[in-house]
Amino acid sequence: MSARVALVTGGGRGIGLATARRFLEEGWQVALLDVDPEVLASGAASLPSPVLQLLCDVSDPAAVAEALRRTAAHFGRLDALVNNAGIAVFKPLLETTLEDWNRVLAVNLTGPFLMTQAAVPLMAEGGGGAIVNICSISGLRASTLRVAYGTSKAALMHLTKQQAVELAQLGIRVNAVAPGPVDTAMAKAVHTPEIRADYHAAMPLNRYGLENELADAIFYLCCERSSYITGQVLAVDGGFEATGIGLTTLRAERRNL
Repeated sequence: MSARVALVTGGGRGIGLATARRFLEEGWQVALLDVDPEVLASGAASLPSPVLQLLCDVSDPAAVAEALRRTAAHFGRLDALVNNAGIAVFKPLLETTLEDWNRVLAVNLTGPFLMTQAAVPLMAEGGGGAIVNICSISGLRASTLRVAYGTSKAALMHLTKQQAVELAQLGIRVNAVAPGPVDTAMAKAVHTPEIRADYHAAMPLNRYGLENELADAIFYLCCERSSYITGQVLAVDGGFEATGIGLTTLRAERRNL
């Protein structure tokens, strides 16, 4: 049999690039998709094995169809799809424009919808596979400045369940990963020391996640070791979603014992 194939969107950097590297380490072939040509080329060049580079805006139906056509022509199969491409607009609710709202939902929600519809026929031809949608802890917990982003990720979680129910008959499993704070280049650029301290204080594990830790979870949901798991949302967040109030105080009390 030829090596299994994974397509990773938003694959030029961050969690997407780490996930592509994880697949390659496991002997898979990879199609790397990104909207930025320079980021795509740079990410592909950093990987240990050649990958198929796909320049594509996931909110564009024609571009998505062409990306899947190229994937089919190049590999002849598709075993895993990781819908990682996403954008964020951090603005207060009353300052978020309709243009902001539409663009965030187009990429974060419509993108995975289009990618999945285009990928399923190729995946089904090979007997099935797995899809992982990358959501966010912001889809589970509301916070300031994330009205469009958080809403798009909450909707993506429900889309995951809809896809899982309907695609199971084709042998396709669909799950989601909801990252908490992760030490990506973007987080380092926009999270001030004060914000990082707030996150640390709210997380039982008291640290940001690493890109490779997210990649491990994503790969697990794509491989045969998770063959009886579908329709689930896995929070990879250091316990952030599970935590209520009082964690900082509890830590202080323990230090004083």
